[in-house]
Amino acid sequence: MEGAFSTLTSVWYDGQTPKPRTVWLRLEEGELRFRSEDGQSRAYPVRQVRWPERTRHGQRQVYLPDGGMIVHADGPEWDMWRESHGHEDSAVVQMMQSWRGAFMSAAGTVAFLVGAWLWGVPIAASVMADMVPAAVEESIGDYSMKQLDKMFLDDSELPEAQQTALRQRFEAVVQEAYRHRDAPPEWQLSFHKAKLLGPNAFALPGGHMVVTDELVRLLEDEPDAIVGVLAHELGHVEHKHGLNMLFRSSMLSALAGLVLGDASTFLTTIPLTLTTQGYSRDVEREADAHSAQMLHDAGISPAVMALFFERMGSSGRGRKADEHSGHEEDGGHDDEGGDGLGIAISSHPGDQERIRYFRTWRPDAVQE
Repeated sequence: MEGAFSTLTSVWYDGQTPKPRTVWLRLEEGELRFRSEDGQSRAYPVRQVRWPERTRHGQRQVYLPDGGMIVHADGPEWDMWRESHGHEDSAVVQMMQSWRGAFMSAAGTVAFLVGAWLWGVPIAASVMADMVPAAVEESIGDYSMKQLDKMFLDDSELPEAQQTALRQRFEAVVQEAYRHRDAPPEWQLSFHKAKLLGPNAFALPGGHMVVTDELVRLLEDEPDAIVGVLAHELGHVEHKHGLNMLFRSSMLSALAGLVLGDASTFLTTIPLTLTTQGYSRDVEREADAHSAQMLHDAGISPAVMALFFERMGSSGRGRKADEHSGHEEDGGHDDEGGDGLGIAISSHPGDQERIRYFRTWRPDAVQE
């Protein structure tokens, strides 16, 4: 067989004219050599030739270093000729020709994508959130606050004196809690009426913190519980949970904004992202731990937070949340907890778990 395929008749295009020429190909001494019907001869080192990959159907096209091309219409004949000279397909091509190799390649791709989503994206989002300058974070927060205000936040109906008293109370707790550690980032507390949210609170990147009139009325006789909810939201601000979530759900547009210096595309996705995404259970637990520690450092029992969840449960919101939490995987998002806004105080972990957490919290114990 080797002798039968020592020479192969094929077609050559010189790259200068469209005229095809019949040539006789040989592979000798590490070179592809041929002589054309009009007497021209060529020789190219095998390593400089761009060889075609094996396919089930179709012609073979060989690209030459000088711009010329060999075109062979009979693919199987070409493959047999190359094999007769000891030239084998690369490992990649052999894998593509094997169903086992294709299956392993597909499985490896799926595993890579799953791993990237479960571990790569969260790590990248966290790193990116830490790298965002404070001014950019504030701009993102200002923009998203304006958009959310247009979407469903109304002016507060609470007396101005009551709003001022709550701001001063929380500010005093912040100052007391941070006497011996770094001060938290700048925060701006505002009150709004929001029928869609009901009794709730949320925080945005850059320090915007919103409390609804409904929550204030629910806990009007327990202002320390309101302070606990605000401490929870301040935990989201301090740990950049909002930015982290935005980067996870809008990774490509966020990267384009950071690399190109144009955040307009990223900014347009923020309202939709904030209203459809929710914090994970682990993130909510981190914010709960921040609230408990902050209350304790300010001389307030973290158990006051249990009252918030108990009253939310009595109002019907908590029971709905617990029903949903029974169908969520650990680490899932609170998209359907009845909050209406993804970043509002989450219903996961379930209310009963959180009541237990705040009632049993101890400063010298590792909290689960």
